[in-house]
Amino acid sequence: MKLTILDPGHFHAALVQKKMYPEIDPVVHVYAPDGPELRDYLQRVEGYNRREENPTQWRMQVVSGPDFLERFVADKAGDVVVIAGNNRRKAEYIVRSVAAGFHVLADKPMAIDTAGFRSLESAFALAREKNQLLYDIMTERFEITTLLQKEFSTIPSVFGELSPCTADDPAVTKESVHYISKLVSGTPIKRPAWFLDVTQQGEGIVDITTHLVDLVQWECFPGAIVDYRNDIEIVSARRWPTEITPAQFERVTQLCEFPAYLKKDVQPNGKLHAYMNGEIVYRIKGVYAKVATIWDFEAAVGGDTHFSSMRGTRSNLVIRQREAQAYRPTLYIEPPEEADLEAFELALARAVQEVQQKFPGVDVERDGTRWEVTVPDRYHVGHEAHFGQVTDQFLACVKRGSLPDWEVPNMLAKYYTTTAALAQARS
Repeated sequence: MKLTILDPGHFHAALVQKKMYPEIDPVVHVYAPDGPELRDYLQRVEGYNRREENPTQWRMQVVSGPDFLERFVADKAGDVVVIAGNNRRKAEYIVRSVAAGFHVLADKPMAIDTAGFRSLESAFALAREKNQLLYDIMTERFEITTLLQKEFSTIPSVFGELSPCTADDPAVTKESVHYISKLVSGTPIKRPAWFLDVTQQGEGIVDITTHLVDLVQWECFPGAIVDYRNDIEIVSARRWPTEITPAQFERVTQLCEFPAYLKKDVQPNGKLHAYMNGEIVYRIKGVYAKVATIWDFEAAVGGDTHFSSMRGTRSNLVIRQREAQAYRPTLYIEPPEEADLEAFELALARAVQEVQQKFPGVDVERDGTRWEVTVPDRYHVGHEAHFGQVTDQFLACVKRGSLPDWEVPNMLAKYYTTTAALAQARS
């Protein structure tokens, strides 16, 4: 298969090419406008080609200029297109790509507002007609503690079943903290200025929150179809801004002043207000869930963090990633206070043997009234490696000619949840 990259404005486009794929021709066609984002993307891929350990062998053929999209459609120089960049035109790019006969692997979010969601519905309908696959890059499904949280939740003797709980005390909680300034592939990230413009990047409630909503569906209802028309109810939604000083803006974008399109978000004190934070409380198939995304400028220590809790009738499965965990995500199994811990430990020992069939080397270690799931280092491959894992999975679906039956309706349910929550939060 031949790979095409369309307008790679986000570094995630390059991360897809951090490894080679036996199914993919090393000659890659790139269509993009001229500018620093294209140069940054090409430089990052060239860095992968030049590295000493496992260098890649990508050969880039670039078409740039104001007519790049028309040339992309006319040339049809590939089978699979990767779309990772400015989200303002992403819905348009997706529709044009499917219409041109490409399978589409798109970075999240595929829709940043209600209009974008409607376009996405049309794109999936068109993809079905043309027998093309459309898929988004859900890297967090490949994080080992998330995989194990899902695995233990399927074992009734340990987890029981998911508690419905209440809107004020949800059964599922997922919170993610991210940082604008950080390292990617060992070097400081350079953000395009539009990354801080919610009309182009999308607000936080429809961006990173996409991953969290996806995990709620994927973990709590594995293999089940979620119908957004009947299975989703938004209970509450809120949003708030991250404040960015002119000095911080210059540091991360390498621009000495705010561009004109950001002036609308600059406050009287000179700070930029970007609505990158959001929280959604909703009910899905009768179960209450809460997801929240928070963006700060940079971490004092550590990096991006994740918290995830699934509450069962026999135990809670909780992922923590703080100082106590040395900022590495760690899964805990926590039975209730009234539980018979000795009986629970026996049941857990049997469950671990079952889990080890899929994940050899995984074990548990008792810590007072809870158990920590211990994971060999080989499973901690890192966030950047997950892009290659998603791509491998997508290419297997392309070769097979189909996605799992639940993937498309659940992608629609996911983007309905985020965009409907945004509309409610704004109102």
